[in-house]
Amino acid sequence: QVQLVESGGGLVQAGGSLRLSCAASGRTFSGRAMGWFRQAPGKEREFVAAISWSGGVTYYADSVKGRFTISRDNAKNTVYLQMNSLKPEDTAVYFCEGGRNAIQGASPSGYDYWGQGTQVTVSS
Repeated sequence: QVQLVESGGGLVQAGGSLRLSCAASGRTFSGRAMGWFRQAPGKEREFVAAISWSGGVTYYADSVKGRFTISRDNAKNTVYLQMNSLKPEDTAVYFCEGGRNAIQGASPSGYDYWGQGTQVTVSS
């Protein structure tokens, strides 16, 4: 069983930056794509970004393209989400999720395990 633990969330002013981390423990997440999703109060969970196992393929939601960057360090079993130029509408709980395959897109059905989430709050 793979466990995912997110960290790095917090309160930041609009225009600021945060870097989220997701550490995997237990059975390695070797061979799997990883993704970040987020859920704001009263809203559905939505796709933010994904990265292939090799790191060579990335996907982003249109709402974060150009502002967020996903990366991974397979030696450390860790995935990152660098968030710049944050906006109040980025406020949500951010979840790290493990993909079923080496390359995975935006569909939630392509992910089969996730962490407890980390809160990101952007003030205006």
